[in-house]
Amino acid sequence: MSLVKIGSFEAFEKFIGQDLGTSEYHQITQEQINLFATATLDHQWIHTNPEKAKAEGAFGDTIAHGYLTLSLVPYLWGQIVEVHNLKMMINYGIESLRFAQPVLVNNEVRLNANLKSVVNLRGTVKAEVNVKLEIKGQKKPAFSGVLVFLYHFH
Repeated sequence: MSLVKIGSFEAFEKFIGQDLGTSEYHQITQEQINLFATATLDHQWIHTNPEKAKAEGAFGDTIAHGYLTLSLVPYLWGQIVEVHNLKMMINYGIESLRFAQPVLVNNEVRLNANLKSVVNLRGTVKAEVNVKLEIKGQKKPAFSGVLVFLYHFH
């Protein structure tokens, strides 16, 4: 896998409508789920109680929080695109986000990205990126949506 290197509006513009790439797989562990539950104060048993989840849950095991999977985006995005010549980057928004199916404990996920659009707003680059979080061995993604980033280049 080779990183797409971006250092300006013009470099971004060349990729409009194209796949930017796919990250490596990342395995979701019970420890990671438990740490996320602690950080967010969301200790719902479908996430944190493996015995109850196996006995009573709809999925046969614990599942990752949807927002845990979403929070992996910066880590996985960094495996797809390297942005340099940068003063600042801002996560500006998410459009049309849909959680399509749960991610079970020990599933492996990866991010796929396609550049939807890029606009130069008087020196600030607004990039809209179509993303989907794929689950290894599954046809449906965990989620899909459009991420909106603002990049301020030197």
